[in-house]
Amino acid sequence: MRKAFLMVVLAVVFVFSASAAGIEGKWKTIDDETGKEKSVVELSIKDGKLYGKIVKLFNPDPNYDPVCTECKDHLKGKKKIGMQIVNGLSLAEGKWARDKGILDPENGKYYDVKMWVDEKDASKLNVRGYIGFLYRTQTWIRVE
Repeated sequence: MRKAFLMVVLAVVFVFSASAAGIEGKWKTIDDETGKEKSVVELSIKDGKLYGKIVKLFNPDPNYDPVCTECKDHLKGKKKIGMQIVNGLSLAEGKWARDKGILDPENGKYYDVKMWVDEKDASKLNVRGYIGFLYRTQTWIRVE
């Protein structure tokens, strides 16, 4: 009886941690207009919130290291590599979300966002940005 109870508890803990941690890791962003690779964003959970920073930008120039010229807050003039662009998303009903939870460093704007690992393919992350009731969804690809 004790052994069965322990197995159930361990299974529940494993399932919960796997679903929460499944989003953690490095994800390749794809420009939804050109289809080209843009960057690699590393997502991590801290104190139950999801954060993400740019760890790589794709550019043929090996010295490419731009700053955010369009940002209007404390990030103006800061390097894009290392910049936190996913800010404190909370998990609810299987999706990570927050108002003004993601920054587009290309235009310096924050967007409401929802993120979730694709149900059919865990190597894909759906990232949906909102402006009011309008939205656009990008698919990010897990980096091994």
